[in-house]
Amino acid sequence: MLGLMQDQPLLISSLIEFAERHNGDGEIVSRRVEGDIHRSDWRTIASRARQVANALDNEQLLFSDRIATLAWNGYRHLELYYGVSGSGRVLHTINPRLHPDQIAWIANHAEDQILCFDLSFLPLVQAVHAKCPTVRKWIALCDADKLPADSGIPNLVSYETWMGKLSDRYDWPRFDENSASSMCYTSGTTGNPKAALYSHRSTLLHAYAAALPDVMDLSARDSVLPVVPMFHVNAWGIPYSAALTGCKLVFPGPALDGKSVYDLIESEHVTFAAGVPTVWQMLLGHMQSQDLKFSTLNRTVIGGSACPPAMIDAFQQKYKVDVLHAWGMTEMSPLGTLCTLKNKHLALPPAQQTALRLKQGRAIFGVDMKIVDGDGHELPWNGQASGDLLVKGPWVVAEYFKGEGGDPLVPDAQGRGWFPTGDVATIDADGFLQITDRSKDVIKSGGEWISSIDIENIAVAHPAVAMAACIGVAHPKWDERPIVIVVKKPGAEVTRDELLAFYGNKTVAKWQVPDDVVFVEAIPLGATGKILKTRLREQLRDYKLPEC
Repeated sequence: MLGLMQDQPLLISSLIEFAERHNGDGEIVSRRVEGDIHRSDWRTIASRARQVANALDNEQLLFSDRIATLAWNGYRHLELYYGVSGSGRVLHTINPRLHPDQIAWIANHAEDQILCFDLSFLPLVQAVHAKCPTVRKWIALCDADKLPADSGIPNLVSYETWMGKLSDRYDWPRFDENSASSMCYTSGTTGNPKAALYSHRSTLLHAYAAALPDVMDLSARDSVLPVVPMFHVNAWGIPYSAALTGCKLVFPGPALDGKSVYDLIESEHVTFAAGVPTVWQMLLGHMQSQDLKFSTLNRTVIGGSACPPAMIDAFQQKYKVDVLHAWGMTEMSPLGTLCTLKNKHLALPPAQQTALRLKQGRAIFGVDMKIVDGDGHELPWNGQASGDLLVKGPWVVAEYFKGEGGDPLVPDAQGRGWFPTGDVATIDADGFLQITDRSKDVIKSGGEWISSIDIENIAVAHPAVAMAACIGVAHPKWDERPIVIVVKKPGAEVTRDELLAFYGNKTVAKWQVPDDVVFVEAIPLGATGKILKTRLREQLRDYKLPEC
């Protein structure tokens, strides 16, 4: 017997319809590429998204055709989020921080039909447009009078010319909720990137989950600043959860320096922000140098890479901002866990609460996880056993676009598929996940594992250290030994011996202390702000340990 409920598919168009109807005057604030502040609302975004849909129909695009973007966080990008997916096409957000050859490869692999870009990426588009034969129209996200006179791109058109005069009347089509809605390519640290292809159903379920109290706790009372880019896993799903809740959205555009982010937080009374540690490091540096405080910000989600304990302490103790440590990945849409305390933890001493907050947190409903040993046997949740992390759920990929990389899933005894994350982790008795390393980054010394994340966190806690990365280098006796690569803060000084002595005051075994410190001007970062350890290893390929 089936239930007797209405058959309403979970479609992205329903989010923007809800936002328009029930929270139409909710603000959408954007710092534009031009530098000015633009103000809109959910009602206007919905209207212009329908104009986008009409423009796509005029191009005679087929269902599931891919529309690409090279764009910052802003209102036009948000209109494309809804106009493209809502009309049955697939939004393909491309990371502009990638190499031009990689961008061209991605656009061709996706078979993008249209590419919309912010003018700050014009040089990038000029470098790749001739290499992208499937793209039949290039659209600059600007007003007609801002279009470059001689761009070198045939038939380049401005966004406002393309869609601005079309009707805002459009009946969103109804189709299978499992249809593709958007796609995002992985960072591709080895080989070519692979694409996660999200569905309308997976996106809506993820939006619901992200807004839950034990996750981002979003509501119509919030003013939300997604510093995490809309070209990186759909800004962690915030543009969808924002429409679902009707909260105010504040977009930073291209200005991600500490001062610009702080000024926007204060002027728009932001209560919640989300981003990676590298951005928050710039923000905290600006605030500390100017002796500034927050007037409205009360919580932030930090993900993308492990958040240093010193950063959590600074936010919570000095600025009274609750830090929500998160973990996920492109293949998970991206949220997997978020670190909020349980009721029984509220009475714990502050130090024990902090120890929990440093973990990546508990699984969100919709995500299941387990850790396994090298033979695939599940390990206990005791906070000690460490193994390979596997996940499954309705917003976790089953395979990559075009079958790249074959079947990634690992079947269990019941034949159910689990996605191997590539992370090494522990899970404690309360379900708190702690990522101890990437499987390819873990350092194996004398048969024992050393967490590079732990080594990095201790280094960053030193007041003279701005950034740190730990890698393993060959050792004739121990196979591998850790070294730490360090960028010092401007004007700060610390010696090799001083930093190594700093480890003696921390809860780390003597054999886990790095064997050396290498000071550098900069540590290479990937397109999403993560440390590129593969490039670090390449740069230090001729390095020899002092005793070797």
